[in-house]
This record gives sequence, C-alpha cells and structure tokens, in this order.
Amino acid sequence: MGTISFHRELPKPSTSSSPTSSSTSSTSRTETVNGSHQFKIKGYSLAKGMGVGKYIASDTFMVGGYEWAIYFYPDGKSAEDNASYVSLFIALASEGTDVRALFELTLLDQSGKGHHKVHSHFGRMLESGPYTLKYRGSMWGYKRFFKRTLLETSDYLKDDCLSISCCVGVVKSHTEGPKIYSILVPPSDLGHHFGRLLESGKGADVKFEVEGEIFDAHKLVLAARSPVFRAQLFGPLKDRNTQCIRVEDMEAPVFKVLPLSWPSLIFTFFLSSLLSGLLSKLIILLHFIYWDALPDMEELVGSTSKCFSTHVAQHLLAAADRYALERLRLLCEAKLCEGVAINTVATTLALAEQHNCLHLKAVCLKFIALPENLKAVMQTDGFDYLKESCPGVLTELLQYVARIGEHSVIACGYGKETSLDGCDVNDRRVKPRLQ
Repeated sequence: MGTISFHRELPKPSTSSSPTSSSTSSTSRTETVNGSHQFKIKGYSLAKGMGVGKYIASDTFMVGGYEWAIYFYPDGKSAEDNASYVSLFIALASEGTDVRALFELTLLDQSGKGHHKVHSHFGRMLESGPYTLKYRGSMWGYKRFFKRTLLETSDYLKDDCLSISCCVGVVKSHTEGPKIYSILVPPSDLGHHFGRLLESGKGADVKFEVEGEIFDAHKLVLAARSPVFRAQLFGPLKDRNTQCIRVEDMEAPVFKVLPLSWPSLIFTFFLSSLLSGLLSKLIILLHFIYWDALPDMEELVGSTSKCFSTHVAQHLLAAADRYALERLRLLCEAKLCEGVAINTVATTLALAEQHNCLHLKAVCLKFIALPENLKAVMQTDGFDYLKESCPGVLTELLQYVARIGEHSVIACGYGKETSLDGCDVNDRRVKPRLQ
C-alpha cells in the first residue's frame, strides 16, 4: 500500500495584515484491494486436444468491485506454440475502463513439498507500475506458462487434476482531508427502552398466566421477537383468547426476572425458589424478549458457581428453542460450550441432541471421548439420563472414542511408521486428523 501526501501552506501574511495564519493538508492514499480464487481442473487428460486457442474458464469471482475469471488453455493460446505449452491468463470479466491491478498466478505443487510455480507482481517494484486492463475481456498472463511434457510428469498434476490459485490486487486511490468535526454516536439503546416499557406495563394488551400469577406484556413486541408468539397472536390459527396466554410447566416466580423495584414479596419468593432447588424451572423469557440481553444472574442471586450458570443456560436453551428465539439460543450454546465440565456435560449433550444444536453436540462428544474424561463422565447421573433419553448418541460417542484411539496408535508408531517428532520415514510432516 502506498501513501502520497500533499501539503499546501498559504502565503505568509504581510506586515500590514493580521498576525494570524492558517494551513491545510490532505492525504492521498493508494492501496490494493486484494482477493483470491482457487481453480481446480479435473480430467486434464480429457481436456487435451480441444484445440489451440480453446480454453477452460473458472467461475467468475469479485475483487475490488470487478468480476474476474481464470482462463486455462490446454493446447496453448497461440498457434505458433504448436501446442507445446499450456497457457494461463487472468481476465477482466465485467465492464471496466483502465482497471489497474497486480496479479499472481500459482500452479500448486500437489506432492506436499511446497514447490509451487509462482508468477507474482506483489511485493516487488514494477517498471511501469500496476498493469492496466482497458475493457471487459482484457487479459494478463502467460502464453508459454508451462511446457506440456514437463507438466504431465511433474507433481503439479495429481490424479489427473491441476490446482491453480490466483490473487488479484485492484488499485484504489482516495484523498482524505482534515476532519473538522467528530460526533460520538452512542450504542443502540433500543433494548433499554423496550425493557422500561415492560417494567411500566403501559400499553400492555396481553397477559401471561403462570401458576396463578399474572404478567403483563405487549402483543406487538412478542410477535416481533418470536415467530411462535406471532403465529399464536396474529396467525390464521391464533388462539381464540389472545388476551391471556397460559404457560405450562413453569413456576410463576421464575418465569420472569424481577428487578428490585418490583413488589418485595414476589422478589423474595423468587430468591427463595432459586435457593430451594427450583433452578430447573428458571425461564428468563420476557426479560430477553424486551431487553435483548440476559440479566446478570451472578449479581441477582450472588452466585458465582459455574454449575449454576450451566443449569440456567440449559433451561434457557430449551426455552429459546421452544419460542424460536435464535439469538437467545446461540447465547446459551456459547455459554454451555464455555462451561463444559465432567458433572454437566452429559445432560448438555442430551439437550444438544434434543434441540439439534450440532456445534454444541460436537463439543460435548469430543470432551467426553477424551480418555481422561470418559470414565468420570460415565459415573455421573447425567450419563444415565443420556443413555435413557438419547441412546443413539452413544453410537456417535463410540465413534469419537475410536478416532481418538486410532490417533493414539498412530502417535505410538503402531499404524504407519511415524517417529516421535511427527515425521514419517521420508521426513515429511504428519498432521493427524481428528474430528
């Protein structure tokens, strides 16, 4: 990236003028917008003989606001080469005038030795600067990129396949002037306003009934945040009595996180419910719908236990899936991934299986399959629950255990001939594959 600076000083004032003076400055920045594309040519031997000037083209790809494509000529681009060479070019595939760019074409060595054939203009000075392509179809490349007889006996060709990498750097320039003002824009506080709306109860037009307790809410907010509530409140199969939604299988004091300003009797009951073991029913649903954030449970109940956080996240994940709250679901998955532990991982795995959380499921399986964790996890009550509720997961767990076992065998030298420093007998690096 190059930078050209321009600085202009105003004429100095004469002795008869005001003693004040001023100056301005601007900076012109010229840089490249880079992008790359990988192009594989399978069935090279079948492409031979298609004729001089006939090509195989990659899909178009976008760099710097322009479309580009790679052109490979198996029998060469020009008749004078008599099909002795293959040709390789990069072409401007969209409308453009005087597009200036740098290019790099690489034929990849597929033996793993890293001896790639690279033609690059990046990182070196060019006598005439970047190349200019004047119109759609303009090309840059090499008519005699590689002699065919050498190519066909080289490590660049493997399983009748060539692999080509292309990098394009489109030159862009812009001028920056002095900034005469700066306004700090605060982060969005939309959730704060909706949260205050929930607390005030103003304009509430729907009620939740949970274990005999009533909570006010707003239909439009619920419908905007949850497609499940939207169908329930405004869909063609909406409930007849949309003024009150009855929530089953949730304890009233834990349906909603209550701020300290709410009636002390309910809040005291909320705390006592937590301390008496009702964590399995904790659903912090309305708070998230309105505030778009989870409350600080550590501050709320004074617990720093990871186990506490995991149990909360487990039940919130089930609620998020029930009401199609994708952001809440991802927040819970992230929290559970961070808190994977011996005594909770089995129940988390069961939950991931039940609610189709594929990434979370993979994290749990890998954790359990580790030799130092497997036996301890199998002795937990959660593992008994996993066997009863999701027996199919045990087959996947065995597959993970088997993969780790295979990796251990290879590392010890019983599979392929591998030395302790990770190299095989030919001194090539060996990178074990572990899913």
